Amino acid sequence: MTEAAASGVVHGTGAPSSWLMRWAHLIGPGARVLDLACGHGRHTRWLVDRGARVTAVDRDAAALATMSTLANVTTLAADLEGAAWPFPVDVVFDAVIVTNYLHRPLFPRIAASVAPGGVLIYETFAQGNERYGKPSNPLFLLAPGELLDVAREAGLRVAGFEDVTLPAPRAACVQRLCAARAAVPGENPGTAALYEPAA
Repeated sequence: MTEAAASGVVHGTGAPSSWLMRWAHLIGPGARVLDLACGHGRHTRWLVDRGARVTAVDRDAAALATMSTLANVTTLAADLEGAAWPFPVDVVFDAVIVTNYLHRPLFPRIAASVAPGGVLIYETFAQGNERYGKPSNPLFLLAPGELLDVAREAGLRVAGFEDVTLPAPRAACVQRLCAARAAVPGENPGTAALYEPAA
């Protein structure tokens, strides 16, 4: 378990991230979305209400069970840090959402899961957060510009980036990234080799 998870900040059930809401216009109706380390699904629920089809992944089966009756949601219990990536390597999504979660070895796989024409929306804690509480372990705090490096190395185009101290709901230092993968010319970005959950 990460320090962030131990502190209870990962699995919030409150309002969606303002960063996700800011960039949600890039996620069209019917988009296939991966909500990684989703907890109780505050973002899954919000995205489904906007017409997305969401694959919600977390290690907490009990948290996933709270979404079992939601339409257009596929839940998948997976140990993202102690087991293999839970999808075939060629599976991609129209959007990949990650908030309040950091496991650096997954960066390449997360970025590779963004389909042509798709978007990565990532927000988590950054260095400096140790002044305000947990997480305070450097393993769970992004270095300056680290998400920009992830996007650059993956060939994603940055639409927005912030490295800020937020005053609420509690003071926290965070990095936020929105980055897109270029569409393939002549291909409908909504029909690339996207993830289709088993019926």
